[in-house]
Amino acid sequence: MLQTGPHVDHKKHAPQTVRCMVVTVSDSRTKETDTTGQYLLDALTQAAHEVVRYEIVKDEPEQIRRVLQEGLADERVQVIITNGGTGISKRDGTYEVVEGLLEKRLDGFGELFRALSYQDIGPAAMLSRATAGLAQGTILIALPGSPNASKLAMPKLILPELGHLVREINR
Repeated sequence: MLQTGPHVDHKKHAPQTVRCMVVTVSDSRTKETDTTGQYLLDALTQAAHEVVRYEIVKDEPEQIRRVLQEGLADERVQVIITNGGTGISKRDGTYEVVEGLLEKRLDGFGELFRALSYQDIGPAAMLSRATAGLAQGTILIALPGSPNASKLAMPKLILPELGHLVREINR
């Protein structure tokens, strides 16, 4: 990996703690059975970030949009990470809601996620519509609902850049 250049200096000046919201989109999970959401909460707190809100919502576009808009309006929240609803089944609606809220897209996030996922699951990686971008001054990241997807994305993509992302949107 390239360890020289402006991005290295940017990371040095990036916040070490970021305030996050985690949203699980599922018709069946509860706080007791939400292993993916729990993994995200644990990974964020172990990396010294603060989770200021955690929600589980049904895979209904109106409910997803309402919760995300609440998070976007909350001045404490700098990053929102969703999990679930990014596939292509009839019930998967997170992608459409998130894409409708994004003002600037981070196309590289989805591309990198699918490339890494391809190494684990092969061509089925193309079914993922993981995405990320900027909405109302907040980083918004949408992950698949599987625990393995979060275990792939958090250490390799999200945690290494979380502070850098927040620094960049506040410049």
